Amino acid sequence: MKAVTWQGKRDVRVDDVPDPKIQEPTDAVIRITSTGLCGSDLHLYEVLTPFMTPGDILGHEPMGIVEEVGPEVPNLRPGDRVVVPFQISCGHCFMCSAGLQTQCETTQVTSEGMGAALFGYTRLYGAVPGAQAEYLRVPQAHYGPIKVPHGPADDRFVYLSDVLPTAWQAVAYADVPRGGTVAVLGLGPIGDMACRIAKARGAERVFGVDLVPERLARARRRGVETYDLRDFDHEKELVAAIHDETGGRGPDAVIDAVGTEAHGSHVARLVQQTASAMPRALSGPLSERFSVDRLSALHMAIDLVRRGGTLSLIGVYGGSADPMPMLTLFDKQLQIRMGQANVRHWTDEILPYLTDEDPLGVDDFATHRVPLAEAPHAYEMFQRKQDGAIKVLMTP
Repeated sequence: MKAVTWQGKRDVRVDDVPDPKIQEPTDAVIRITSTGLCGSDLHLYEVLTPFMTPGDILGHEPMGIVEEVGPEVPNLRPGDRVVVPFQISCGHCFMCSAGLQTQCETTQVTSEGMGAALFGYTRLYGAVPGAQAEYLRVPQAHYGPIKVPHGPADDRFVYLSDVLPTAWQAVAYADVPRGGTVAVLGLGPIGDMACRIAKARGAERVFGVDLVPERLARARRRGVETYDLRDFDHEKELVAAIHDETGGRGPDAVIDAVGTEAHGSHVARLVQQTASAMPRALSGPLSERFSVDRLSALHMAIDLVRRGGTLSLIGVYGGSADPMPMLTLFDKQLQIRMGQANVRHWTDEILPYLTDEDPLGVDDFATHRVPLAEAPHAYEMFQRKQDGAIKVLMTP
């Protein structure tokens, strides 16, 4: 089959690889009909190279048609249409039962001290072959795949794999009171969708912050009050502008949907570049401790939120050496919630929104649709934010 493989920094290729097969009785194999390109894929494209191996198959946002199931997958049959969550979870361990599927005790990558295995990611998360391919082996298929009806276009459902539950969890963790206010830092796919969900769930005012014109315009069309970072000489001016709109206090909650893509620390960028050029034995530990954190967005979130408010961190932070302003966090009595989205915990709440009325705008959420063969171009375009690329779907 054809699949998108990682070969090195900024080097992805569409290669012929072996077709996946049933390996465990709880496996399924699906024929992929649509698969997304995620901001997290860009971390592998440039930043997290020390944890990758040439030939790794990328991608974690698929949907498609079931081709084959193992004997212990009673709820699926060939021909079913399914969306596959980006994480692999069993559904019956302590963590899954607690709604923390990202911490699944059956698939935890204990050798690396990490949580549940993920499709198409680094060895830190199991190096499971990913979903930017023609076919995908799905472990724990008795629980993970979400059955959806035939009929509507893939765009109606494909975001259940990642974008929708990630944004939904960001808003749920933000705990915005009905009629309250929330600021979203970063208006990429997750931040954009978080704005839409916050409004759908009753937030009175949603403030969106970014510096990419196409992202700002897109959010503005859906009623978000947008702020362009380029219009301010200093972050404190932006914070003051939003404070002025919220009675001087700040919004009830701030969602950081930036994480490792924040524009800030030149030191962090230098460490990333240095690590990618070092031997693997040295670059891995360096990246794990320092690599990807650029905390300007997180510090802005702390300054921006009102006292007693909530910070919801959904942008991925990867290192462990960056200083946190603990005095400010304590003094402002802030609540902080974070973590990878527990997909199956939220999907039943999300599905009623995926109707013909399309209140979240999923049917036209993608800005680009390309064949799988054009994946190298799609990665470059998305990484450089060219041609208004905000969300890319690929079709095998």
